Amino acid sequence: MFIKQGVALQQLIDEFHHRLCQLVSWFTLIMVLVTLLIVVLRYGFNLGWVAMQESVMYLHVAVFLLGAAHTLKVNEHVRVDIFYRKMSKRKQALVDITGTLLLLMPVNFLIFFLSFDYVINAWTLMESSPEAGGLPLVFVLKSFILVFAITMNLQGLAELIRNVLLFKGTAASSIEVQA
Repeated sequence: MFIKQGVALQQLIDEFHHRLCQLVSWFTLIMVLVTLLIVVLRYGFNLGWVAMQESVMYLHVAVFLLGAAHTLKVNEHVRVDIFYRKMSKRKQALVDITGTLLLLMPVNFLIFFLSFDYVINAWTLMESSPEAGGLPLVFVLKSFILVFAITMNLQGLAELIRNVLLFKGTAASSIEVQA
């Protein structure tokens, strides 16, 4: 019973991050197009807007902070592994369980709790850009920090379930990552 519920939860979280990644991939395209437009307007027509330049920064933040959990899901984070790649799948699962419980989840809980007041203060002030003509959405930008911590811990939970099942020897075919 627990295995089915665990797999269902893990697959639900994976699907959520897959869909979030699809949305974020559009942000990347928009970011490139806006950057191209900024360059053409600046060097071709000697025009520029602070808000347009800041929008690229907002998109960049969204891509990295919202895409981090998907990167974890597909195991594409930077890893220095001298021993890991030579280990059996079961030992790799144990290393991943330990890393998730001792590093990933505590660090993201810490990020969430340390930045919570920072984000709430930004919302209370409805903080906006200090630049004239900038975007009045700094409070939204800062909110991505909390969303990052939440999505990373959610994906950490999915990875924990996946690795516990792999460690226990549960059929790997039902819990494999789908990119």
